[in-house]
Formats: sequence, C-alpha cells, structure tokens
Amino acid sequence: MSTAGTTSTADVTGTAETIGRARTMDTAETASTAGTKSAAGTKSAAGPTGATAATTTSTTSTATTATTASTATTAKVAGTAGAVAHGFPHLDTVRAAITALHRTLAPDALQAYALSVLPADVAFSDVDDLHLGAQRVARALVRHLRLPDARMIVSFCPMDHAASVELTEGPEYFIELNDRFRTHRRDIGAALAHEVTHVLLHRLGLSFPDTGANEILTDTVTTYLGAGWLLLDAFREDALTSQKLGYLTPEEFGYVLAKRALAFDEDPSPWFTSPQGYTAYRKGRAHALRDAQQPPLTTAGWTGRHRYAKDRRHARESPEGPRPAYATSGGTSTVPGSNSNTGSGRGGGGAGYAFEHGPDGLRVSFPCPTCHQRIRVPVRGRVRARCGLCRTILECDT
Repeated sequence: MSTAGTTSTADVTGTAETIGRARTMDTAETASTAGTKSAAGTKSAAGPTGATAATTTSTTSTATTATTASTATTAKVAGTAGAVAHGFPHLDTVRAAITALHRTLAPDALQAYALSVLPADVAFSDVDDLHLGAQRVARALVRHLRLPDARMIVSFCPMDHAASVELTEGPEYFIELNDRFRTHRRDIGAALAHEVTHVLLHRLGLSFPDTGANEILTDTVTTYLGAGWLLLDAFREDALTSQKLGYLTPEEFGYVLAKRALAFDEDPSPWFTSPQGYTAYRKGRAHALRDAQQPPLTTAGWTGRHRYAKDRRHARESPEGPRPAYATSGGTSTVPGSNSNTGSGRGGGGAGYAFEHGPDGLRVSFPCPTCHQRIRVPVRGRVRARCGLCRTILECDT
C-alpha cells in the first residue's frame, strides 16, 4: 500500500468568475501539497502521456513474472472478505482527491473520459483462458485510461492483498493478482482497474503523502475516470459472507460514481450485477445531490437559505472578523492539497460557506459542488459564478 511515487499534486490556482451583476473576479482559495512538482503533474489538455485523443492498442505480453528495478514502488489494492465498513468516513479525503484531479487534468482532458469502460470490454467468463483473458482486460483498461504505450504483464500468485503493481519507469508494468481470482474471474476487471490507475497517477505525478490517503486517491480517480464502477459492482454482502475490493466504503464509491454521473451526464445503473452495489450507489448519489443543494446556491432548501440569511446578517453586523463557516457535511480535510478557507477557522473540502470582509465589501466563499474548489464571490444578491477550475456555472443567491 505504498504511495505511487514521490511527487505531489499539481499546484494550480483556480479562479471564480462572477457573471452579470457581479463585475469582480476573485481568486479561489487553494492549498498545494508538500513535495516536488513534476512537469507531468501540471494541467495538460493532452492527457497523462501527451498523446492525442486517438490512442493505439498497447502491445500484449504473456503473463510472466520478472524482477524489476530496485527503485520500483509497489502499490496494492485491498480485498475484504469479512465485515464491510459503511458510511462516509473518508469523505473529506475523497473530495480533496476530486479537487486534485481537476487541478491536474484540464477540463478538456477530463472530457476524454466522458464514456465509462463498458461491461463487454472487461467481461471474463469461466471458459476464457486465464492469462490471455487477464491480458485482454488489462489492455482494455489501458486504452480507457489513455496509456497507449503502457504494457501490463499480469500474473497470479498467493498474496495477502487482492492485487499489486510495481511502479517503474515503464513502459512495462508487472501486476500480480491474488490466486483466488483464478476462480473468481468476474472481479478481475475491478482489481486491474485499481492497479492500472496507480500507473496513471504515477505518470501524472499525482499522489498524497500519506499511504492510506493515496489509496483513497487511487480509488477516487479510478471511479471518477470511468473504471471504478467495477470496484463497486464487486461488493457483495449477505447474512453470512461479504466481499469488497478497494479502500473506499461502498457508499463512498457510490458518491464518487454519482459525482461522475452528474459531471458527464451518464447513468451507470444498468451495469450493476450486484444488488448491494446498486443500493450503495443510490445512497452515495443522494449524498452527492445534497452537495448541489447548499447555500448560497439557488437550489438550496428553505432551511439552508434561512440559516444563510441569519449568518449573513450576523456577518454584516460584525465587520471586525470573519464569520465561521457553516459545515454542510463532513469535517475539516487533513490531506495536503485540499481546499482551505482562510480566516474562517473551518476549512477543508467538507466546509460550507464562510463570510469575510474585503476591500470591496462583504464576500462569501463556498465549495464548488462539482470539483470542491472553494469559490469566492461578492455578496450582492443574485449572482452567476463560474468556477475557474472545472468551469461549472453556478446560480447563487448571495
């Protein structure tokens, strides 16, 4: 479960552009990750390898094991066969990962992942040859994640984790799958999706310094770029047994999958073969929809608007200091590279709105419901704002 590389998230400052009545453009709050910034980790519309949208099929290799260079880093995906944790315990880290991904890939580059990997591309039946089938699924995921010059060499061996990949300079990457996948072939695509995404992040230079947070980043990116629904579909649970792949809870997988569905106008519901996975998706989707229903957005409910009006009145009556943020959900993010809320005392991806006094009067900052970059706009009534990071246009009643 080592981090995939030593570089940090790309330090790209986003802006919030107000449209219409609001004439000013404020810089949204950002925080960079400590570490070395590589050229591959900067925003690029060309994608992780500099290749154009038309990718070529990678060269196949037989499933063999080989000794890698001494500088290789091993990244693993967890598999759970016991009790499965539920809920949203990693939500702040998930939101920070979504923000980091948007900072690393330009909106045009993200649009290249608008279509998810299709079930037919990763289907694996019991009559397929084990090694040739694993190579075929790996090639499909390489093409989907736009790594045309990467070659995945897949083997099977006894191990504690579900899978692991050795991250080297490439272009060959050696993936080991747990021996149990020899007889549980329907989930091979899920395990490979996580490992191939490790390679993508390794090439982008995108990582979190903490091992656990880095694995959550990998699961989040896998899902947001259209291959993570396989991980959620691998979740199965009944009264006697349970199985889950990955580090996110099923509901958190559903949350990220719903975020992707809203961003790319996609419905993954027909792809689920696991009833428990589909239920978790519905729960995560309900949580994701609430992100777009928080003040000062015009879609906020009556209770939220009433609370916002009260806090705005208090902020106007107390010009000596900022009004603490109203936390709509989640807590303070502890992952470097997450959003900050300067002066409010309550920052992070899960924080809600916060008022502050600037040279042009009262302003309010709040997280973008799409990428969770904090946006700052003047308090002037109805305002249309555009997130400078993901370009989402938001209708606000400030």
